[in-house]
Amino acid sequence: MSDFRQFLRAGHSPTLFAAFFYLMFSFVIWVLNGAMAPFISEQFQLTAAQKGTLLSIPIIAGAVMRFPLGLLAQYVGRKTATLVELSLITFTMAFGYFFVSSYDDMIKMAFLLGVAGASFGVAMSLGSGWFPPQYKGLAMGLVGAGNGGTALAALLAPPLAQKFGWQAVYGIAALASFVPMAVVAFMAKEPPDRDEHASLKEHLACLLEKDGWVFSLIYVVTFGGFIGITTFLPTYYHDQFGVSKVQAGQLTMLAALMGSVVRIFGGWISDRWGGVNTLTVVLVVVSVGLVGVGLVGHSLVLTTLLLIVCFAALGAGNGALFQLVPLRWPMSTAVAGSMIGEIGALGGGLVPLLMGNVKQQTGSFLLGFVVLAVFSVLMLAVMRKMQLRWTRTWAEKGGRARVAAPGQAAAAPRVTGVRRVS
Repeated sequence: MSDFRQFLRAGHSPTLFAAFFYLMFSFVIWVLNGAMAPFISEQFQLTAAQKGTLLSIPIIAGAVMRFPLGLLAQYVGRKTATLVELSLITFTMAFGYFFVSSYDDMIKMAFLLGVAGASFGVAMSLGSGWFPPQYKGLAMGLVGAGNGGTALAALLAPPLAQKFGWQAVYGIAALASFVPMAVVAFMAKEPPDRDEHASLKEHLACLLEKDGWVFSLIYVVTFGGFIGITTFLPTYYHDQFGVSKVQAGQLTMLAALMGSVVRIFGGWISDRWGGVNTLTVVLVVVSVGLVGVGLVGHSLVLTTLLLIVCFAALGAGNGALFQLVPLRWPMSTAVAGSMIGEIGALGGGLVPLLMGNVKQQTGSFLLGFVVLAVFSVLMLAVMRKMQLRWTRTWAEKGGRARVAAPGQAAAAPRVTGVRRVS
């Protein structure tokens, strides 16, 4: 407990909470269609492929919007960018409540929901920006636990949709959006770690570096798997096991909540053990667990237990990877985090599309789970090769932060062959 109090004193806890709350609400909105998919599918009589398309669009659209929002935040400030995005979320929810009446309208709404998915990199940088390097992993883990909004959406949206109608849920969310606006406006304080004088080319340098793409592809597994499978799970439970729409949401909530809570642990343990070490365990567990889920599709209990294990690993992996990001890009964390988040979310957007088409073509979801597991193994091999250079240039062994000696500033990353982002 004393260590945690020391952690809070090292940064700005009101900003940390505001960033967490903002991210949590954004995730509720981002996966709202997934949580209500059984209701929407029933009204419009959708095929498996149409369901996959409808659930993929918000994730892909959110991924595309992440990097521009992160870049905007680097120039106007993360707090301002956050308030702008929350205003757009309010507009999106109003559109859903007043103007959606057909499947074509649902496709438009799915694109608009992407604005909520743009929040991740900015929220992470806003919440962790006041904390020194040795606490970045825990700070980002706490903010990142806001992806528990996926669990809240799965828990709350189905019973609300059943009682008031699924479209009314959009209206409720529009009114609720003023709460995070107030929290950010009155509690958040812009961190001092933004380099206002860096050129656009310097901010975009992470796009040209091998490390940026390796981090992004690992994040396709950890975060892409988390958001993609979470969005798809209500449909999977309802179609595969015939449970009610509300029960499908409750089962999804169990897995999503586990991933969100363990994300905090992933950041904390990575500060001590190293993000690379943590990710090694994570990728092994995820690959084995996903194959297991595909093989036990006849058992609701075994499927749920294995999904909980997988989501715990995915959550820890998300925390571990973002413990490494501010170590590698200390002066452009918002831009780098948004780029990595964008690629990760793009990968996640392909998950419902993959699952829907695999089911429609083969009659089973097994091949989809196997494809995800194979990609996890591939990224494990890539990371183990790359970490040899990482630990010689900008991280300690295993991926821990380099702590400067007393009276000295921490050194910026030295990476051969690329221009430093600073």
